[in-house]
Amino acid sequence: MRTAFRIALGLFLLLAGVSHLTVNRVAFLAQVPTWLPIDGDVVVVASGMVEIALGLSLVVLGRYRVQVGWIVAAFFVAIFPGNISQLVTHTDSFGLNTDLARSIRLLFQPLLVIWALWSTGAWQSWRARRRRPAHHDSQ
Repeated sequence: MRTAFRIALGLFLLLAGVSHLTVNRVAFLAQVPTWLPIDGDVVVVASGMVEIALGLSLVVLGRYRVQVGWIVAAFFVAIFPGNISQLVTHTDSFGLNTDLARSIRLLFQPLLVIWALWSTGAWQSWRARRRRPAHHDSQ
């Protein structure tokens, strides 16, 4: 089941990444915070390329799924300010044309982080390492 969810998340990221570079480029540009000292289009293209790479990694790098899971979770945290900016600046994009809709969307970002950590086994791996007793040599 985790594998299916991991692959589904990978495909979701692939689709989102490709849409950054094509059909939704303007919509994603509207979400780039104006306070970023980087050209918005550069942010959209770069984040799209990162999403494509992360999506492919989730799908094909099963052996490294735990490490990829942590990276994907960190990516979702890193792009969260864009979602907050969209709410604070009342920017319409992706059909989110009310503050209520933009606020509800904010609730889904932590779910994406959880999805990445759970579906890759990253959270489980971290917990297992914490439970292992430390090995001390008595030499």
